Amino acid sequence: MKIKALTRPTSSHQAPGSSAARQPRNLDPALHPFERAREYSRALNATKIERMFAKPFVGDLGKGHVDGVYVMSKDPERLDVFASGSGDGVVKTWDLTSREETFKADGHEGIVKGLCWTKDQRLLSCASDKTIKLFDPANTNSRSVPLATYLGNTAFTGISHHRSLPNFAASSSAISIYDLSRSSSTPLQTLHWPNSTDTINALSWNQIETSVLASCATDRSIILYDLRTSSPLSKVTLALASNAIAWNPMEAFNFAVASEDHNIYMFDMRKLKRALNVYKDHVAAVMDVEFSPTGQELVSASYDKTIRLWDRAGGHSRDIYHTKRMQRVFSCKFTPDAKYVLSGSDDGNIRIWRANASERSGVKSARQRQKLEYDNALKDRYAHMPEIRRIKRHRHVPKAVKKAGEIKGEELAAIKRRRENERKHSKKGSVPRRSEREKMVLATEQ
Repeated sequence: MKIKALTRPTSSHQAPGSSAARQPRNLDPALHPFERAREYSRALNATKIERMFAKPFVGDLGKGHVDGVYVMSKDPERLDVFASGSGDGVVKTWDLTSREETFKADGHEGIVKGLCWTKDQRLLSCASDKTIKLFDPANTNSRSVPLATYLGNTAFTGISHHRSLPNFAASSSAISIYDLSRSSSTPLQTLHWPNSTDTINALSWNQIETSVLASCATDRSIILYDLRTSSPLSKVTLALASNAIAWNPMEAFNFAVASEDHNIYMFDMRKLKRALNVYKDHVAAVMDVEFSPTGQELVSASYDKTIRLWDRAGGHSRDIYHTKRMQRVFSCKFTPDAKYVLSGSDDGNIRIWRANASERSGVKSARQRQKLEYDNALKDRYAHMPEIRRIKRHRHVPKAVKKAGEIKGEELAAIKRRRENERKHSKKGSVPRRSEREKMVLATEQ
């Protein structure tokens, strides 16, 4: 009887340039008793290598500013264009690819308080000199001459542009809505909370629910407005004032607030009596906060001369960036591709950082990508192991920040101990326990 069998040449299962036949791998766990130990060793080595190659600082932009950088803005339509404003009234735009200055205008006589890009790639700036100016950085014929100027009664503190309409909002003692398509410089409408005259610190237009506007004021309040009814929606008063506000680009109802009490609070606009999350690690006032384009991470700038990166679902920072020369940081932004972070500080520099400290840009071979994916999977699998967790969390921080953190920890422990003593020696229920997410909310109004 004849039997025909499939035959393959030996070269089909040999490594190139080798005469040794490749043997099929048997994945039976009984044949690999040391697999878990080998994988743990690989995860530990991958974690060590990640920290070894963690060099987040990339460089700075050009020669920076003469004065401190207090506000920055990225163009939502372009990846490589970026704008900054300083304390001496100068507005600049930058090319992130070459890191060079592409436009400069001595636009204002006071501190630049707000910057935003329009849909047709023009730049709006507002300052403490009670003016809003419109520039066209792309048009070489009108480089530093403003296309339009809007005058206000008081100093402007912030500016934000509508996602699709030619409208922008500027804040001072009230919020004024302007239309770029009209020749008139008078606002279309003015929004404010009834019987409130406090200065508004910052404002931000929701980029998903485009009729909703949020602002924070010096009276420690956060107010939401609805442009469809030209009226405020709700107001929440916190324990301390807020310096910046940012909407989540992927979750229409959620926004984050940078507070003077060293924390960042994330709220759901539908339920303002309680924060969704509290981010604690800074040891000084948080000056700015922004979500990444994916909505899964945040970056914050603080008065303690550091910037921190946060996972949206976590409560503590996953990384801290600092340099010896960097002074108090007033603004920070993610680049539109979420790969880099930009920071503007009081020393006049704009610095570029990697969003993932150990990640390297450039083309990677398939083998490199496969190795990185394998290492990341192992690190996630063994992230709970004490040694891996310790190495992954370890960071060198400036001496002043470390000392301030220790003092702050002692103070918080003393406050907690005092509250427990009051609770122990008081009538049952007279000193209620409050969640960390509810403590800073003093009042809400509709």
